[in-house]
Amino acid sequence: MEKNLLGNKVITQIGLVVRDIEKTSNAYADFFGIDKPDWFWTDAPEVARTEYGGQPSQARAKLAFFDMGSLQLELIEPDEHPSTWRESLERDGEGFHHIAFVIEGMQEKIELLGRQGHKLLQKGEYTGGRYAYMDTSSELKLLIELLENDR
Repeated sequence: MEKNLLGNKVITQIGLVVRDIEKTSNAYADFFGIDKPDWFWTDAPEVARTEYGGQPSQARAKLAFFDMGSLQLELIEPDEHPSTWRESLERDGEGFHHIAFVIEGMQEKIELLGRQGHKLLQKGEYTGGRYAYMDTSSELKLLIELLENDR
């Protein structure tokens, strides 16, 4: 097994799936005594070019980001379309979804992880970069999100 597959061991983000982003955002803001960030929709399908299970998907989600020191907390309220977010919410309920790492060379990393038996679950674009969720749950007991930002 190759070592340091991502080229980065700094966890950038923890992602949680929620049913009500407004309610959960308020709870986090109140709990920590911080400002509540505005939530926003992921980009439209023609921009995001989301693929779930290898197929194009119309899936979108409401996102809210809390800066928590060295980590970012991402709240995700998925829409009704098939996605890893929707699947996780329906299967496991609200809560933990992923940890994220900033990487370089998205396609290379997806292929490298794939050769190690870690399947690509979902990928897409966002303004300023792209993401991919990799199923590392058999070994790491969680999903990893790869984030590649444009320079």
